[in-house]
Amino acid sequence: MNISNINNKALLIEPYLVFFLVHSLQAGVGVLGFTRYIAEAAGFQSWIAIIISGLYFHLLIWMIYKIIGNQKKDIIAINKETFGKFIGSFISLMIVFYFVLAGVVVLRTYVEIIQIWIFPDISVPILCLTLSVLAYYIIIQGFRVIVGVSFFSLIIPFFLLFSNFSAFEYAEFQRVLPLFNTNVEEQLLAAKTMTLSFLGPEILLLAYPFIDQAPKSQKFAHLASFYTMALYLIIAFVHFSFYTLGHLQTIIWPTINIWKIVELPFLERFEYIGIATWLIIIIPNITLALWASSRALKEICNVKHIYTLRITGVIILLIALLFHSREAIDQLNNFMSLIGQVFVTIFIPVIFIIVLLKRKMSS
Repeated sequence: MNISNINNKALLIEPYLVFFLVHSLQAGVGVLGFTRYIAEAAGFQSWIAIIISGLYFHLLIWMIYKIIGNQKKDIIAINKETFGKFIGSFISLMIVFYFVLAGVVVLRTYVEIIQIWIFPDISVPILCLTLSVLAYYIIIQGFRVIVGVSFFSLIIPFFLLFSNFSAFEYAEFQRVLPLFNTNVEEQLLAAKTMTLSFLGPEILLLAYPFIDQAPKSQKFAHLASFYTMALYLIIAFVHFSFYTLGHLQTIIWPTINIWKIVELPFLERFEYIGIATWLIIIIPNITLALWASSRALKEICNVKHIYTLRITGVIILLIALLFHSREAIDQLNNFMSLIGQVFVTIFIPVIFIIVLLKRKMSS
């Protein structure tokens, strides 16, 4: 299906659903461990970096909507128009690589969590294949189904947010004081670390033609990013009041560790429920990354989407199986964070400037 043929409103999503589309990508595996990394950079005052990073992503969303404007196009078509077929296709292939890498990171990191916390002897290839097939099945049902899954990824696991409050019984809120005992360099480093956790709005570069009255959806994209920032701030304050700085730097997933102190009369290990429920959050991450990479490749090669979907799906699966150790997976996450920083701080702003200059010169 070509972009020019997306005229049937039955194929489009309502503007308000962009809220769930953006937030479902931002709230992934990063929620489980981001406080450890920002605390290494700026200590317990690193909550300021969450606000800095969150504000930047509001600017990024504004850029994305300015790049596409009122056009019924995606970034692949804009790249071809702006840079020509050859250079534009090369740049678009970099976007394919970006989303493939995003899919690999989410898939392999979540499988590692299941390995460590629930099933140490589980077959990694089988679990990766199962999640990949599930994402593939969702995608072939259509984009509206993908967004529907994103909707439920926010609604169903919402109770997990309240599970963090069990840590307040042991909280020492004075740990976050004094509030501004830090410097700009530390905060910028922590904000840079937060990039991986805020990635998500860039999906709009490819999803834009599938949004009915797309310009009206901008406020919902901003609202989603604001909600994500507020969520991260709440989790950060919970973690910073519960853990000491030294303890926080020795654990990989602070959120899961807090789940261990949740006590219910009918359940001994609440973290099992938390990790299992997190699958509902992870599936849209994998699905949207696979959809975006295959959709971009389809536009570049001008072939049926089903072919590129299978190709990118196999690529994501095979790359995910190359990583075995905790160190390798951690390096994978760091590499994704670096690529994400380049994508949102260099690629999108440069495209924004070039597109706007070209429009001004042609008008």
